[in-house]
Amino acid sequence: MADADLHFYFDPVCPFAWMASKWVRIVARQKRYDVEWRFISLRLLNSHIDYAAHFPPEYEASHTAGLKLLRVAARIRQAHGPDPIGPFYEVLGAETFEREPVPGGSAAAVHRGTRALAIEALRQCGLPEDYVDALEDSGWDAEIQAETDTALALTGKDVGTPILHFEPPEGTALFGPVISRLPTEEEALELWDHVVALARFPGFTELKRSLRERPQLLSFGVREGEVGRQEDWHGGSRRQKK
Repeated sequence: MADADLHFYFDPVCPFAWMASKWVRIVARQKRYDVEWRFISLRLLNSHIDYAAHFPPEYEASHTAGLKLLRVAARIRQAHGPDPIGPFYEVLGAETFEREPVPGGSAAAVHRGTRALAIEALRQCGLPEDYVDALEDSGWDAEIQAETDTALALTGKDVGTPILHFEPPEGTALFGPVISRLPTEEEALELWDHVVALARFPGFTELKRSLRERPQLLSFGVREGEVGRQEDWHGGSRRQKK
């Protein structure tokens, strides 16, 4: 079986992963690319960090919700293979980020209820609703940790989500791109070509600035056509301490 054109590592509660996934779907549709959607858990990635001391108050609950939703995704993949993961993630993202403003913007899964969100996504995807029981089953965590470790082995550890592995298995993987606005169909292809060109250069490592606009998502109160206010991020998150 041929490998996908792109491996996209996502945590379902990361708004920037969601923005990048929307861009990737535009590109994949136009270029007829095959994307395999893979897991990376922010909660497991930050397991060594004291959330109360280092992060805004909504982060721990949000990242924990992301881990639980990935458990459901792992349950789906065990039963049906990787194909349903993209549609499942697409519903999770739409229900999480595209419905209404929520406290913290990125904590929508907590605000709406993680179980209710998972059931709604399973229902919309035509998958068994009893898969929701995986939310509380930590037995899936070893698989999610292993996939998180795989992603970090491709990029190094000082990254966040998403991680994109171009032209796997030999191609380069990069954290990002981190985008706050959704490009047009034409812009999406132009951005893709530039990012792939960087990824193909073996000596390329990083372009970065820590200023980010709040993502153009309803959960953050930023509507289509509006520009979110800028915030200064570091360490790949709104971490309050390094």
